[in-house]
Amino acid sequence: MNKATFYHAGCPVCISAEQQVLEALDKNRFTIELVHLGENKTRISEAEQAGIKSVPALLLDGNAFHINFGASLNDVKGGA
Repeated sequence: MNKATFYHAGCPVCISAEQQVLEALDKNRFTIELVHLGENKTRISEAEQAGIKSVPALLLDGNAFHINFGASLNDVKGGA
């Protein structure tokens, strides 16, 4: 089964994208993991290594897809 990881920070843009992505992905084809980087900052480096630069973003089988723009990962880290 293919893996889909949806990274977000809980902002309104992220929540809207999360709902649409969850509705659109075929749960028979994808194992879906939701990662709230605002609550789980230990996963930020994992997201960066996967090519995620901002949230919301979807990682499908190792390919990063950035959806709209809610916040940069630097913002999520608490940087300036």
